Amino acid sequence: MRTDADIRRDVESELRWDPRIGDSTIGVVVRDGVVTLTGEVGHVGGKWTAEEATKRVKGVRAIANDIEIKIHGAGVRSDSDLAEAAAGTLRWNVPTGAEQIQAIVKDGYVTLSGQVRWGYQKISAETAIRNLVGVKGIVNDIVVTNAITASEVKQQIEDAFNRYASRDSKAIDVQVIGSTVTLKGHVRTWQEREDAARSAWATPGVGNVDNQLYLQF
Repeated sequence: MRTDADIRRDVESELRWDPRIGDSTIGVVVRDGVVTLTGEVGHVGGKWTAEEATKRVKGVRAIANDIEIKIHGAGVRSDSDLAEAAAGTLRWNVPTGAEQIQAIVKDGYVTLSGQVRWGYQKISAETAIRNLVGVKGIVNDIVVTNAITASEVKQQIEDAFNRYASRDSKAIDVQVIGSTVTLKGHVRTWQEREDAARSAWATPGVGNVDNQLYLQF
């Protein structure tokens, strides 16, 4: 059994090791395997990179990402500059359908809207905007238009788990309301949790995935 002190030490080491986080001040608090990240980073991508790094540490049961975005100096950009950059990065990074997505920028916050047919297009759009210097936050209001059923999503997850040699897909409950999929139950690793969400997103028509799966070691 790993102690909270062990987990905190390893999370701090992982954050220092990952070069994508850069020069930032991130605090780490661990209680019963639940990690809370605090402090500041200079770009949106750094906040989510810190979360990804924390997931790699053995024993982490859950993460509360309270990191704030503080942009200084050369990182500050005008809304018009960000809007132009957002339009360009969407064209380059969203597989088909980018012309159906609009990016509205106000005070450094980007709101994405429009319609696409696949959930991965919605994810690709947000991921692309995360990597833009000067973005303070993102609201993803893109709508996925295809219809879905719970059985289709469940089958996608089971097929993926079989490919990845996982064994616990039966412990996952899939609920579908409109285009939103909610995953409940337990898995053994962060990778299984991510695989389940990725498989749900791969189903045509999924517009949002609420991943409530918890880790059971």
